[in-house]
Amino acid sequence: MILAMKDTPVTWIRPDWPAPESVGSVMTSRQGGVSQAPWDSMNLGLHVGDQPVHVQANRDHLAALTGPKPVFLQQVHGIDLLELTPASTHGQVADACWTRHTQVACTIMVADCLPVLLCDAAGQWVAAAHLGWRGLAGTAASTATPSPPKQGVLEALFVGLSRAGADVSQVMAWLGPCIGPQAFEVGSEVKEALDDGSESAQTMFRPVGHGQFMADLAGLARLRLQALGVSGIYGNDSSAAWCTASNPRLFFSHRRDSRSLGSSGRMAACIWLER
Repeated sequence: MILAMKDTPVTWIRPDWPAPESVGSVMTSRQGGVSQAPWDSMNLGLHVGDQPVHVQANRDHLAALTGPKPVFLQQVHGIDLLELTPASTHGQVADACWTRHTQVACTIMVADCLPVLLCDAAGQWVAAAHLGWRGLAGTAASTATPSPPKQGVLEALFVGLSRAGADVSQVMAWLGPCIGPQAFEVGSEVKEALDDGSESAQTMFRPVGHGQFMADLAGLARLRLQALGVSGIYGNDSSAAWCTASNPRLFFSHRRDSRSLGSSGRMAACIWLER
C-alpha cells in the first residue's frame, strides 16, 4: 500500500492504480512536516488549533512536491461541488471538486473520513470527494426522520461533471485511508440513512448490541461508486492496514486523537493533471 516516492516521505501513499500518465496523485500521512504534538507532524488543517505558521509550512511543502497548487476547501459534510480553475482560492465551501486545468490540484483533507480520487480513462479531468457518513448519505442525512439513501456527494459530483460536459462513461476511483469497520461504531440513525435495504448494503453494518453497529465506510462508498457505473475501484479494501484509527504512527484520526489529546491533525489526498 505504501510506496516510496522521490523527494517525499516514505510513508506518503502514491495511489497504485492504472490512471493515465497525465494524472498525478498522492496521499499524505501524518509524517514529514514541522507541526508539534498533538498535530505532529504533517498537519494540513488550519482549523484544528495548530500554529498557522506550521500549517503553512506543511502546505508549502506539499505544494512543492505536487507542482500544481493544492486548493484547500472548507469541507462541511455536504454535497456541494466546486470546479477549480487557476484563479481558485482556498476556503471555498464544498466537499467535492474537479478540474480540467493543470495548474491546480484537487485536494481533500481527512482524519477518519474517506478521501476519493477520480479521473476519466482519457485523462481529461480529475476530481476528489470528501466522504463522511453524512456526505455519503447526502440529503437523507439532514432529515429529522432518516429515509433510504438519496443523492450524496458522489452522485452530486457525477451530475455536476455530466452537466459540464465531462465524459463519465469510463471513470476510475481510488479510495484512501479512513476509519475502518473494526473502529467505526455508529448508531441506528446512520444505518437507516445509508441502508437502502439491499443485501449488499446490509452487510456493511455489523450489529454490536444496544442499537449500535460497526460500519464499513469504504465498503459503502464502493457500493455507491458501482451504482454510478464505476467498475475500476482501487485503494482502500476495508482491511485494517487502511484504518486511520488503528494506525496512529501513520494516520491522524479525529475519533481516536480528540478523545485522548483534545485534537487531531489533518492529512490530504491530492490529484492533478500533468499534461
